[in-house]
Amino acid sequence: MQTNLADFIKHTREGEEADAILRACVHCGFCTATCPTYQLLGDELDGPRGRIYLIKQVLEGEPVTAKTQLHLDRCLTCRNCETTCPSGVRYGRLLDIGRKVVEERVQRPLVERVKRKVLVEGLARKAVFKTALRAGQVFRPLLSPAMQDKVPRQQAAGVWPTREHARKMLVLEGCAQPALAPDINAAAARVLDALGVQLIVARKAGCCGALRHHMNQQEAALDDMRRNIDAWWPYVQSGAVEAIVMTASGCGVTVKEYGHLLAHDPAYADKAQRISALTRDLSEVMPQFEPELARRATAKTAGRVAYHPPCTLQHGQQIRGKVEGVLRAVGVDVVLCADSHLCCGSAGSYSLLQPELSLQLRDRKLANLHDTGADTIVSANVGCSAHLQSGTDKPVMHWIELIDRALN
Repeated sequence: MQTNLADFIKHTREGEEADAILRACVHCGFCTATCPTYQLLGDELDGPRGRIYLIKQVLEGEPVTAKTQLHLDRCLTCRNCETTCPSGVRYGRLLDIGRKVVEERVQRPLVERVKRKVLVEGLARKAVFKTALRAGQVFRPLLSPAMQDKVPRQQAAGVWPTREHARKMLVLEGCAQPALAPDINAAAARVLDALGVQLIVARKAGCCGALRHHMNQQEAALDDMRRNIDAWWPYVQSGAVEAIVMTASGCGVTVKEYGHLLAHDPAYADKAQRISALTRDLSEVMPQFEPELARRATAKTAGRVAYHPPCTLQHGQQIRGKVEGVLRAVGVDVVLCADSHLCCGSAGSYSLLQPELSLQLRDRKLANLHDTGADTIVSANVGCSAHLQSGTDKPVMHWIELIDRALN
């Protein structure tokens, strides 16, 4: 693709990056076949190829309108198109750059600005989100059915193990997960404890930065990333931990990009590269223990289990097959549903900002999951699990919770 970037971005770091990404695109359109929003809307501008053209026009100095912003907003950032693309176009990164420019040039209506501000400040701050969620759970019977779908029932966290082990790994507590599903990290800690690994939480670490980054508050997102690096660095620098484990794939895909996103920061560039290199999704850590898990498994899971691989895992991190392998090691009958490569519609704040499209994608995904005949649904990202659970009576949980049950 030929480009002629405008002066405002031509010789900047982001401009050079965007130019290289744009030039990699060969207009083939393979990406449209696997784009969830294109499948729903049938509009070229609501598919990756169309959005790439829109971003190209923006970066070349063409007028920017609210319509441009709408088409970019509708993107789930699922990155399915990156998996499909034969040219290796880094669409997700291009979208971040394009959205930032559009956000600076198109003022959103006041109501929308307030809504987005409340979402960012409420979701990214663990204490605020937990308080708001608890209030919603208390008054849940009084809420409308649509609001009840957004407020999951309260869950209890299991016991966190206290044994010391020579092998240690950090785990990101996160912002929304401790309130939505507090037993996920506890289950991971119990499973790893049984395998001789101690899971450690750095208390000053918080939101990974993904929420602010994808809501176009990218400088604030970089501050989130720096805070986490500062919280983890003493453990990393001393060699006390061998990995930084992510139990939410949405966080994992972002932390793995710290090195790239902070490459321009001389105070953090090297540290960020080290943090990204140490970061592992939980599904990358567990396969080494499969023989031990098979030996220790005492409780066979009843019925079939359907696994929904999050986009942030299969497309963002390009990790496939590992969760299924670990589950089968403990005797779980696990299956994938039809079109398992497609997004469930959660996509972080997307389900709140684009509810109509999000619910269509959720219901399509649940129909395919139900067609497997599974009694239980598992995923690897808390946002996906909560979104799917809002539309089904079947239990939806993190796959590590199933492993924990098999061992105990």
